[in-house]
Amino acid sequence: MIERFLHQLSIELPTADETLAAARLRLGAKFPRTALRRMTHLGLLIGSVLDGAALGPDDALVYASTFAETCSLEDFLRSFPAASPLLFQSSIHPGGVQQVLIGRSQPIARLWPLAGRTRLIEQALLTALLETAARVALVGGEERGTWMLEHQLASTTSFAFAAWLTREPTGAAGRIYFVPGVRVAEACPTLEHFTLALAARRPLQWSGAGGTWSLEWAAAAGGAA
Repeated sequence: MIERFLHQLSIELPTADETLAAARLRLGAKFPRTALRRMTHLGLLIGSVLDGAALGPDDALVYASTFAETCSLEDFLRSFPAASPLLFQSSIHPGGVQQVLIGRSQPIARLWPLAGRTRLIEQALLTALLETAARVALVGGEERGTWMLEHQLASTTSFAFAAWLTREPTGAAGRIYFVPGVRVAEACPTLEHFTLALAARRPLQWSGAGGTWSLEWAAAAGGAA
């Protein structure tokens, strides 16, 4: 069995109609002004969940995003025929978590960016549990798309989470672990499903390659908001 204990959790579940402009007003004070103008919606949400997280040069960060901020490309294409140079720069921007690390000049030991549809959260958890750093920040999120939704190339909702995982059980809010060989009927959750389970402090269990993944919560943390 491999496991990590969850000691800190921060989640952003903005309203369904929050625009980038609204997010800038709500979250803008958390970023340097020079960095803010180039940040995407997802970058703002990830910056919010990492606010005050005290990342250090010995920590690792695992970043998961299915669609990798396709909204920035949507905005650029929408600016034609008078194409916006700023929106073009945004469309080829670093990913949301890189925007935050660069904007805040935060050093870390290693960054593991992951993207994809199939078993994304399982791959992110496996990376986090096998990482050698004592503290691992597991970070994920999406931003809501518009016309690219028709092509299944964007998320239907916006959200972000950051969970600190360590090997220290004392004071932990929960535990994530993998047991080889055991199989259950549940399928791997999507990134959104996993985020909602974190927000509700709801346990999860599903079958992965060669065994079973489990997310469980300490009694004191169960049902917490």
